[in-house]
Amino acid sequence: MSSVVFDRALYRRRLSAALTAGYPDFLLARCVGDLDERLSAVLRRFERAADLGTPLPLAEPVLQARAGGLLRMAEVAEPSTTLVGDLEALPFAAESLDLAASLLALHAVNDLPGALIQIKRALRPDGLFIACLLAGQSLTELRQSLLAAEVELTGGASPRVAPFADLRDLGGLLQRAGFALPVIDSESVTVRYGDMFGLLRDLRAMGWANALTERSRKPLRRSVLLRAAEIYTERFSDPDGRLRATFEIVWLSGWAPHESQQKPLRPGSAKARLADALGVPEIGTGDKAGGEKP
Repeated sequence: MSSVVFDRALYRRRLSAALTAGYPDFLLARCVGDLDERLSAVLRRFERAADLGTPLPLAEPVLQARAGGLLRMAEVAEPSTTLVGDLEALPFAAESLDLAASLLALHAVNDLPGALIQIKRALRPDGLFIACLLAGQSLTELRQSLLAAEVELTGGASPRVAPFADLRDLGGLLQRAGFALPVIDSESVTVRYGDMFGLLRDLRAMGWANALTERSRKPLRRSVLLRAAEIYTERFSDPDGRLRATFEIVWLSGWAPHESQQKPLRPGSAKARLADALGVPEIGTGDKAGGEKP
């Protein structure tokens, strides 16, 4: 299988069409609210901030309130775009930003480790990176339904839903990219639909239709789509008949290293014993529980 997961040119064409036709912003608006809340805990003002690839300018007020200047880099041209760029080839000089934010964009890059390294390089020491992307179990219901229907009716299956990064892997990528004090957490958002086709319409309207390089070039048969809709209803409907669609939104944050940041203690340098804090007897590394020697 190709290591290039996404056809990025196709993805950008579809995103451009979606933005022109009226991108539905219900997930993005939720993420902007979360970004505002998360940044409110950071008690400092940033000199220069950049919004990296967020599909609409909804995050601009949040970032402008916390920065002296803001650049908005979009992956396709929009009226409010400061510049057009590629998340896999960022147009920023080293140590030129104090804050970099990205909402619902990084899950569609082929080289996420490389993108994170570039973002860290663009940050000045003690600069902050914060982003959210789809990951984990996102669209698991749709993936399972399409797979089951295609195997049942054709005896095989082509990838229809993009793979999403695992939560544990994302934490490791932040550390590999060189970020200090990395933090990662996730929230599972459930959106309900009257039928599977309502979900498909929203995904197309956000430019998230299948852009995998290994996708089948043949249109999905109508019989497979109808059977997938039946399976979706059978397996993932609520008592009122509406269908669940999961979007797992993972938040990443980290700081460009700086000497002023909190450092982990050296092993053995603690001034108090954990056992004392917990009120339990301490067991040495050479002893087994109960006082027995190995």
